[in-house]
Amino acid sequence: MKATLEKDMRPLPQPEDVPEDEATLLLERQGFTVLRGKQRIPLEIAVNDDIQLQSRLFIDYFVERDGQMYTVKLAKDRKPLEMTGSSVRDQLLVYQLLYPRTAGVIYLDTALGKAAVLTFALELDQEA
Repeated sequence: MKATLEKDMRPLPQPEDVPEDEATLLLERQGFTVLRGKQRIPLEIAVNDDIQLQSRLFIDYFVERDGQMYTVKLAKDRKPLEMTGSSVRDQLLVYQLLYPRTAGVIYLDTALGKAAVLTFALELDQEA
């Protein structure tokens, strides 16, 4: 995966028309411009070089605010996010890593009417 990302960093998606819904309206009220809807990212996983698995990741929206682009993940009832470092890392960091040129990840909870802007920074000078 590292070689794939370094060789061909995923380009940011081009804007397209996105149908208006509860999520897009909430994003717009929070000052974001919705650029693109659902993005499907297929994954191939090799286990011990002999078992091949397939999966996929989904980004719900790409948005922009103040010249910065963000990926958006919608809150899901069946998989709630605890606002702890480990939970946020496990559930959302992958979306920042897929598109490192984005400013962060928006976690959007339409039921609560809230958008959390999450940014990630590595503390490289810290000892392990």
